Amino acid sequence: MPETARQIADDLRARIESGELQPGDRLPGEPSLVKTYGVAKMTANQALKILVSEGLAVARPGSGTYVREFRPIRRVANDRLSKSRRDAGQSIWSADVAQRPLVTDVQVYEAEAPHQIGRLLNLEPGAPVIVRSRKFVVEERPVQIATSYLPADLVRDTAIAQPNTGPGGSYARLAELGAEPVTFSEELRARMPSEEERSALNLAAGTPVLEICRTAFTEEERPVEVNQMLLDAGSYVLEYRLSSLSSPR
Repeated sequence: MPETARQIADDLRARIESGELQPGDRLPGEPSLVKTYGVAKMTANQALKILVSEGLAVARPGSGTYVREFRPIRRVANDRLSKSRRDAGQSIWSADVAQRPLVTDVQVYEAEAPHQIGRLLNLEPGAPVIVRSRKFVVEERPVQIATSYLPADLVRDTAIAQPNTGPGGSYARLAELGAEPVTFSEELRARMPSEEERSALNLAAGTPVLEICRTAFTEEERPVEVNQMLLDAGSYVLEYRLSSLSSPR
């Protein structure tokens, strides 16, 4: 009985995860899948597209489909936001990529807070914010675009309003202002990207993104930053370490 595209993709995924197919290896082509599984060429093609959309494979026109060589970024929320990392002068991103090559395109400007951002920061309508827009490229691959919003009256004349915020990043500078973030709230959802987002992250057709909105709060529960992040879902593993002893904020 002919297999479905999903079943074929599951078989190939198992071979990748077992190590039978290594990063950089060429996956069986459509003719081979048609012969092995007794399916139509369209079904074989769809199976390969599933693996591409899941970030496990990359299609090279005129050559074939290959196991992706890019190692997923493990994003451990607890580690990357730790105070000890800031105190050591380390950036949030150092927790994600360690020594892997990272290029960041940063744009900083002042603007009126969008309605939703103003609400999250408890600002008056029309209040200004400092906007930090970043694009992160790891090993020459765009993996995330992120935009942070901070109250302009708090950070306008600080390094936060500059492209390079210095050791420890924006949160270390906020601590110096007496507005250190100590608790964080993150909302996450998966969705398909817009055409503009797909282009910015150089995503293959059908690849989903992860949208994360994080709000940072001081000890007095004052919101001091909202960070809207868009991640290439195929490039990330998200890890959260939770304790049953933690109390809700």
